[in-house]
Amino acid sequence: MKPNILNRMMAAVVMSAVLLVGMSVPTTAQQQSQQEQKQQKQKQQQEAKQRQAQKQQQRQQQQRQQRAQQQQQQQRQEQARQAQIKRSRQQQRLSQQQQRQRIDQHQQRLAQYRTHLEQQQRIAQQQSAHLQQQRRLAQYRFQQRYLQRLRQQQLRIQNTRNYNYNRDPYFYTPSSYRYSRGGRYYETNQYGANLLRQAVNYGYEEGFRAGEADRQDRWASNYRDSYAYQDANYGFSGYYVDRDDYNHYFREGFRRGYEDGYNSRFQYGRRSNGKFAILGTVLSVYCARDEMTVLSRDTIGRAPCRLT
Repeated sequence: MKPNILNRMMAAVVMSAVLLVGMSVPTTAQQQSQQEQKQQKQKQQQEAKQRQAQKQQQRQQQQRQQRAQQQQQQQRQEQARQAQIKRSRQQQRLSQQQQRQRIDQHQQRLAQYRTHLEQQQRIAQQQSAHLQQQRRLAQYRFQQRYLQRLRQQQLRIQNTRNYNYNRDPYFYTPSSYRYSRGGRYYETNQYGANLLRQAVNYGYEEGFRAGEADRQDRWASNYRDSYAYQDANYGFSGYYVDRDDYNHYFREGFRRGYEDGYNSRFQYGRRSNGKFAILGTVLSVYCARDEMTVLSRDTIGRAPCRLT
């Protein structure tokens, strides 16, 4: 009797175990299936992101290529335009008679300038003595440096008596700019215009140093009192423009440079690597109807517009 009961108990235990195993197998398989689906979904999402990133990179690359092509096209167009301008200017050349007139005018101007420089030397010596009497040592040192540069400039001018005018493009290039001074208009070419711009920048630098010297001497501000302002010939070799025109634009730059130097500021100009330059220059520029550039005397303006 007892063995039968024991057998039935054993059978019941076995059946329970079988049932538990049978229930756990589907549960484990279902979990594995869900995990695989989740991994598959993550993989698909990652692949979609990669495809999207690749498309974005391709679009960006295409845009860069398009911009590069546009820039190259613009550069080619600009080069072609500049080449056309250059050919046009080369074709425009003064006649032999006009060149001769310009050379004769220059030689007369240069002779007058040499005489003027000799007269200025005596005036400079008198003013140097006056500065020493006033004990304006900083201004005296500035003037001596200015005079030294003028003497070097004068020597270079004296060594150009056998100047080859035929090799200087100024003397055969037609006028392409005009500028005003004293209510009158004057014409020049690009070489004369560049010299006037140089006059403004040289004037600004000398004015800045003169103003700085007066400030160091604790002297009252007066840019007109400086010999450099009165002379206004530094950088002028007697070529391309009249001396009065160069002096005018030199003084325009000097006045503004003096104010900056005296007040220890850079309102009208800048200094970079020891070199001074006026901001925008005093040459106010407008494009005239006749495609010539007007360099105005009254205001600070932009750089000259390019002729087309």
